[in-house]
Amino acid sequence: MNVSKFQLNVVKPILKVFQESKIKRKYFLASAFLSLTVAVGLSSCKKESDKAAVEPPLAKAAAAFNFVDLTEKQAAGLKPKTVEQTNFVSQLAAFGSVDFNENSAVQVFTPYQGKIIQSFSDVGDFVSKGQPLYTVDSSDLAQAESTLLSAKGVFDQSNATLNRAKDLYQMRSISLKELEQNTADQNAAEASLKAAREGVRIFGKTTADIQKIESERKLDTVLVVTSPISGQVVSRNAQPGLLVQPGNANAPYVVADVVNKWLIINASEEDSTKLHVGQELEVKVPVLPEESFKARIKVVGSIVDPSTRTVLVRADISDPKRVLRSGMYATYIVKGDKVVKGIGVPEDAIVREGDGTMSVWVTEDGRHWVSRTVTLGLKTNGLVQVTNGLEEGEKIATTGAIFLSSMLFKNK
Repeated sequence: MNVSKFQLNVVKPILKVFQESKIKRKYFLASAFLSLTVAVGLSSCKKESDKAAVEPPLAKAAAAFNFVDLTEKQAAGLKPKTVEQTNFVSQLAAFGSVDFNENSAVQVFTPYQGKIIQSFSDVGDFVSKGQPLYTVDSSDLAQAESTLLSAKGVFDQSNATLNRAKDLYQMRSISLKELEQNTADQNAAEASLKAAREGVRIFGKTTADIQKIESERKLDTVLVVTSPISGQVVSRNAQPGLLVQPGNANAPYVVADVVNKWLIINASEEDSTKLHVGQELEVKVPVLPEESFKARIKVVGSIVDPSTRTVLVRADISDPKRVLRSGMYATYIVKGDKVVKGIGVPEDAIVREGDGTMSVWVTEDGRHWVSRTVTLGLKTNGLVQVTNGLEEGEKIATTGAIFLSSMLFKNK
């Protein structure tokens, strides 16, 4: 039997003691046997410790039963991906909500009190600027038209009187003072007529409508309310017979520009310091996972809400397809300026374990797969940064990571 130097160093002191004290042989043999046993055990432990120190990570994981061995057919469905270095940009992700652009959303009130006669548009309809939305039977319009007809009558009479005065003055039948008085009366009547016409025009009547009223001398009390902008009808409270007044809620119609909307953000105190006017955002809404929208911050509030400890931030968001709805929840990502280089893996390669840790599946030959716990960092373009637990050049599973985790769970 070969005895190592380490074992001899343990036995020699005992032999020396035996020689000096002349202990009986049987006690010496027992002590020697015990010492050799301890020495052999210590030597074995040392070898195992040295072996573990050089043992690769894959063997350690295998010893912990975090591995799966696949058949050739199963392995054919997995395509290992080699881990590479990539550039990551620091990002801030948070939540917000979509709203109409209040600068382009108009409540269309009637300018004067009256009862709605007829409405022409419904919610969801697209209307052009100047397009009629509803009509109102207005007593104020009737009064304005009555004033117009009265002023027109006075103007016609004063004009005829002035013409006769001019003829009489040519025949020296009246004095210059009387002619000047008739001229002043005619000028006053003309000014009153112009004011009366403008009084009717503010109700939405055109010049042709006014001329028709003057010529036919017939009152038209129907007030036509038109859309002040081009957009989509987003609200309608215009039932026929409803009495409406200027400024009284709810507005008969609300028309909004649905292409240019707002993203309303209640940013935390910490996040608000990272946002500034002009910053570009990438916006997504949970109900439209395939769509992505661009936004630009327009306003960053200067007051922290004492109740919620948030700062109001508003961004302009373009929606050319008109698919966003007011009130939708949205997530936005703000990209920073700092670039960080690190190991990047696809998001599909990350598996969230039951204890909250993250792991990836690593292989060397495509058949033997080992689960490895990793620490994650930044995200960029569908890649996740791995800050610990993975080395460049190692091969990992991507789309098959969940399949491997399921197999491991069944094997346990």
